[in-house]
Amino acid sequence: MKRPAPNLYAWAVKVGEKGQFVIPKEARDLFDIHPGDTLILFGDAERGIAIPPKSTMSAIHHNIFDQKGPDEE
Repeated sequence: MKRPAPNLYAWAVKVGEKGQFVIPKEARDLFDIHPGDTLILFGDAERGIAIPPKSTMSAIHHNIFDQKGPDEE
């Protein structure tokens, strides 16, 4: 799939009858997503849904609990 700019990606997925969709393999590889992983979805009624990468969630966790992030050791 052609990308609009470096580091920007877009994929199309279909939502099934149960509200499920498959994350494309290229996206799973890019964002290090594996079977059994738990993902967090953020939603904004006007801006849409976001699924942040694991590294973002780790940084948020460390900021909340005032700890050093993985890159700050």
